[in-house]
Parts: sequence; structure tokens; C-alpha cells
Amino acid sequence: MDLNELTLDVDQEIDIKAPIPEVFQSLLRRLSSEQVLPDGKEFPMVLEQEPGGRWYRALGDGSGHLWGLVQVIKPPTLLEFTGPMFMSYPASGHIAFRLTEIEGGTRLALRHRVVGMIDPEHRQGVVPGWQCLLDDMKSRCE
Repeated sequence: MDLNELTLDVDQEIDIKAPIPEVFQSLLRRLSSEQVLPDGKEFPMVLEQEPGGRWYRALGDGSGHLWGLVQVIKPPTLLEFTGPMFMSYPASGHIAFRLTEIEGGTRLALRHRVVGMIDPEHRQGVVPGWQCLLDDMKSRCE
């Protein structure tokens, strides 16, 4: 395996015609109780909004899937996670959501980096998957 097979680096952004605090609150809801898959299926998650807080899918009866831990939370401009995200295999990831003020609204930037034995399906699906989240954020906030 070469380094390109063991890494993933996704860098996307979208401009949203809404103020930063509104976009940040919508992002928190979207990543937790209002999480949906690209096909529109509900996929509720739990997000403990503090450093070290867990971001996970609770399936009931003590079952679930840890996506990551809150590494940084600085409302309303930055939210970072570290962990496997949706990858249930040897991989470690980091994702940052950065919000900056632009004329007429907010720029929401997403950076997802992973090191590990990345499943080819995840490699193909991650870019459109995150784009779906960004597009949904735009439609929610505008």
C-alpha cells in the first residue's frame, strides 16, 4: 500500500445566506437529532456539546456506534471531532467545521482527514456524503 491508499483528505465549503449563530445552531441540530442520510433516511445521533463530548449513534439497549469525540467547540465559529466517524475499522479521522462571516451570510467550511485502511466504498461516498450535508445546511438556513 502507498500513502495515498492510507489517507483521505476532503475539503469542501458552501456559502449560506444566514448569520453565523443561526448556521452554527442548525449545524449542531443537523449533526445530532436531525441527522439524515443522503437518501433522506433519518439517522439520529447524540452530540454532547462540550470538549471531550461524544458524538455517537445510540441504538438502544446499550448498543451504538461512536463516531468521534468533540476536540474543539467554539460557538459559533468552530466545531472539531476526532475519531473513526462512520468507519468501523482501523482508521483515525479528524473533521473540522469552520464558520466565517462573509458579505450577506456565512461560509461553512468542512475538512475531513483520515489515516488508516480506508474502505473503497467510503472513499467514493465521503465526498458526495459531506456535500449532501452542506447542501442540506444551506437549504435549512436559507
